[in-house]
Amino acid sequence: MSGSDDVLRVEGLGRVFGRLSPEAIEQTGPEHGTAKHGPTGTIVAAWDVSFDVAPGEAIGLIGESGSGKSTVMRCIAGDLEPTSGTAMLRRHDGRMTDLFRLSPAERRALRIDDLSIVYQDPAEGLDMRITAGGNIAEPLTAAGWRHFGDIRARAAALLDKTEVPITRMDDLVREFSGGMRQRVQLAKALANNPVLVLLDEPTTGLDASVAAGVLDLIRNLLDDLGLAAVVVSHDFGVIDMLTTRCLVMHHGRVVERGLTDQLFEDPIHPYSQRLVAAARA
Repeated sequence: MSGSDDVLRVEGLGRVFGRLSPEAIEQTGPEHGTAKHGPTGTIVAAWDVSFDVAPGEAIGLIGESGSGKSTVMRCIAGDLEPTSGTAMLRRHDGRMTDLFRLSPAERRALRIDDLSIVYQDPAEGLDMRITAGGNIAEPLTAAGWRHFGDIRARAAALLDKTEVPITRMDDLVREFSGGMRQRVQLAKALANNPVLVLLDEPTTGLDASVAAGVLDLIRNLLDDLGLAAVVVSHDFGVIDMLTTRCLVMHHGRVVERGLTDQLFEDPIHPYSQRLVAAARA
């Protein structure tokens, strides 16, 4: 339910690849079993997606590959230009800003100060050529930090919070394991105390035991820091562990939404039921 103090309000978000037409919208989606409009080749990757995120709340977007969840995430992050809709973010100073109406320079500034993303592939969020500490220093210096000692102390504190040994602060991140890279990416994402964190499949590709440790870490960070977050995953188990509410996406559309624990216990839509069954298998 939308509130006046929401951190994020997304309304009518759509992203189409190809020519937008009423026919492409009407002839795609779950009831048609596809997000691709055959006659034109247009892909309706996401359409009419709306949700809000309250302060300290984590909301989930779940669906299989091609469902549209990552498209929604990348539109909010500014990595993709949406076809329609608005995404209003409440910034540190209290102003509401439409993320879809920013210039490239304004978007870069926002990604430094107010919004951060943790990618599925750490190589997207980290510079693999520099050290763990150097990666965290990047957003700090971009935000105006200049004192070397202060930057190093902040980097050390963040690595400690994300359970990366301080002794590895000066190691190149390309020498780290996948799980450790993801922890460094988390530390970097938290550097400037963002108002919203986007987590895109944060444990995909990790061994089960490593993924469990990263999930525990993320859950504790969200709770301890009171962060607002949007979590994207194909795994209902991940969404159940990290979020309070979620949206189920299928062929670019939202097919079900509600409290995560209720959806996990009693999914209504057949597609949601399949996702829950897979998580319990």
